[in-house]
Amino acid sequence: MTLMQYIAAATGYEFSVLTMGSCPAAGEGYWFIQQMPVLPITLFLKWSNAISGTVDNSDQVGCSALPQARVNVPDDRFNWLCSVYKPKSAVPAFLDVCDIAGLVKGASQGEGLGNAFLSHIAAVDGIYHVCRAFEDPDVTHVEDRVDPVADLDIIHSELRLKDIERLTGIQEGFKKLRGAVTKEVKEEQECADKVLQWLQEGNDVRLGDWSAREIEILNSWQLLTAKPVVYLVNMSRKDYIRKKNKFLPKIFEWVQAHGGDPIIPFSGAYENEHADVPEEAREEWCKEQGAPSALSKIITTGFKAIHLIYFFTAGADEVKCWQIRKGSKAPQAAGAIHTDFERGFICAEVMDYEELHELGSEQAVKAAGKYRQQGKNYTVTDGDIIYFKFNVTSTGKK
Repeated sequence: MTLMQYIAAATGYEFSVLTMGSCPAAGEGYWFIQQMPVLPITLFLKWSNAISGTVDNSDQVGCSALPQARVNVPDDRFNWLCSVYKPKSAVPAFLDVCDIAGLVKGASQGEGLGNAFLSHIAAVDGIYHVCRAFEDPDVTHVEDRVDPVADLDIIHSELRLKDIERLTGIQEGFKKLRGAVTKEVKEEQECADKVLQWLQEGNDVRLGDWSAREIEILNSWQLLTAKPVVYLVNMSRKDYIRKKNKFLPKIFEWVQAHGGDPIIPFSGAYENEHADVPEEAREEWCKEQGAPSALSKIITTGFKAIHLIYFFTAGADEVKCWQIRKGSKAPQAAGAIHTDFERGFICAEVMDYEELHELGSEQAVKAAGKYRQQGKNYTVTDGDIIYFKFNVTSTGKK
């Protein structure tokens, strides 16, 4: 059992953008660890039209400003349901994105934002790691060179060092305990020793093979290298359109040797232009340029990386996506709507999206005998359309 498969962060559905010390470019930011300015959160703000927090960024290495945005998860299924039900309200799935700029070598020892910077990373569920793969004398780098593989080594080393420091502190706490040690504490001690050794060998926590109990303990520690990572390779506009980049093979080789997490090539310059094109003209514009926007893929890949799915509730009043952890049972999914739904769960009436789409209407699904009632052991599938029945009264009224 790998942590990458099963770990669940403690904070909700948020990604962070980390950048290695650099100055800004026209539109960089989002939820990542970046080794320099590459993709601004302003792009997501412009693209999503769902803004929260500040959009100001800074050109200072280690800047404490934390631009944030709420970005909608693109989904044709959601759009189709809205076209069918024509609801008064439509609520898509979303991710909260936080741009943390200015990670520098020595951050674990206090350089740049130091501990403040790394504590921000601890508070998110996943990391977009932006790798600079373009050369531009007007966009400086804190190390005064363009070497994405060296940047990757620096960032992951800093995160591991911070995790080592955290675990060392946990071990010191165990040493101060007096009296009999409980079974739970002993398990935590053994886990801390095992994970610390793994980190000291140069490995990230998310890539280890951990037992279910160890994962439970690890979740409570919120270690930085336990978080899912999506690598975003920011290249020049020209390279992105022609699908060739001299840095990309080395980045791919490095990522494959360090867990094989998702890699998405994109161009911050291209996306900045795309964001300024009127929405109705974007598809034709992309055809003319010879390349699609990568933003939809970036968002959906990040959403899946933190092991989220969503089900729909659909009706004339509202079509809404309800975000839950992958593998959730029907009562837990009901609890995403209201705790009473979970507490008094009776059953879930479920339509499969593909069947609804094929048959065209809820009535047709029922007529075909495909409108199903599911009990408490039903595992919710991504894209299910669900109506919950529940009872929290002694009279049996719903």
